[in-house]
Amino acid sequence: MAEVLSPSAPAVFDADKFRQTTRAQWEAAADAWDRWSPLLSQWLGPATDAMLDLAGVAPGSRVLDIAAGAGEQTLAAARRVGANGSVLATDLSPAILQHARSAAHRAGLANVETRELDGERHDLLPVASFDAAISRVGLIYFPDQQRALAGIRHALRPGGRFAAVVYSTPERNPFFSLPVGIIRRRAQLPPPLPGQPGPFSLGGEGVLARTLEAAGFREVEVRRVDSPVRLPTAAECVRFERESFGALHQMMASMGDADRADTWREIEDTLGRFETAQGFVGPCEMLVGAGVR
Repeated sequence: MAEVLSPSAPAVFDADKFRQTTRAQWEAAADAWDRWSPLLSQWLGPATDAMLDLAGVAPGSRVLDIAAGAGEQTLAAARRVGANGSVLATDLSPAILQHARSAAHRAGLANVETRELDGERHDLLPVASFDAAISRVGLIYFPDQQRALAGIRHALRPGGRFAAVVYSTPERNPFFSLPVGIIRRRAQLPPPLPGQPGPFSLGGEGVLARTLEAAGFREVEVRRVDSPVRLPTAAECVRFERESFGALHQMMASMGDADRADTWREIEDTLGRFETAQGFVGPCEMLVGAGVR
């Protein structure tokens, strides 16, 4: 989850710099993202199931998993397709793909392969070589989403299906949007630049559907999936975000150590409003969008 920001942001979004920073952030967060896989499975499990359903992932399917990360959803797809199917997991971070390979090996899944590949360059894959394509919380961070979708369509066979999980709006995802807002205020950061990718770039009403349709996908469908983040305490949620969300550290790059510490304390205090008798329940809503090649 990467959002490239700085106190002196340029007037025009620098896509190349964004890609470089995103790769570095994922390389740094790879170990933490793997450690938090059990939480990801619980938190994003319902959205992942909906994504696999809408993508038509079934026994024998050839599946492309874009921006696969540590591969928790890769394994879910691999179990669905079985021994007669296959999953290719791609990501721009070789460090995080190593975790995906290791997880597949531990699970005894021989039908998983990995490839280091930018999310916008799936046009490099053989044409019409996959029955289904999926992307969980990846499409929102591609600088050129239409280029990424064109590459995905290239790799899908005619009639193949693509499904993606994205965040909806900031208002429906305060577990993440509140920390982002606090950091932006304290670091005196400007608003995101027009066209800049980020966590909520596809969350507005109708935006995800229009984006898929503009790329040429047919029979587009979007589902909302309630996806609360459940942890023992707000402090544990802050630990998850500190360890795994490289974007938040990037946003604090101009701050001194004391200011950073104060900022994390404010975030923990603010997220404390979501503590209940059953523990921390951070509101989150995901959208699952899908279409046919």
